Amino acid sequence: MRPLALQLGLGFGLVVVVAVIGGRAAAIGGGVAVVAQTWAVLLLRPGMRAPNPQFMARWLGGMGIRFLALGVLLVWSVTHRASLPPLPAALGFLGVLLPLLFLETRFLR
Repeated sequence: MRPLALQLGLGFGLVVVVAVIGGRAAAIGGGVAVVAQTWAVLLLRPGMRAPNPQFMARWLGGMGIRFLALGVLLVWSVTHRASLPPLPAALGFLGVLLPLLFLETRFLR
């Protein structure tokens, strides 16, 4: 449970950094990224020692979760431009997700 707490702490720290740089829309995008990444890690963790087909299915499910979260964020921001500008929201999402994705192997232990 400690790696998950570390991931959440790092994720929300990145959300604060992104919010300072990009404002409210970037913070919302970053928050969506933290939720998507945590969900993907929780999906993959039980399959780490599983046979290859099961592992790949869980890994692909995690990638699907991330793409679905980005899609929902972009659709919402395009249809509600006044409340959520698309560019800061997408950049906030990617600015938080990419560092978490690069450190994913550390959170899966």
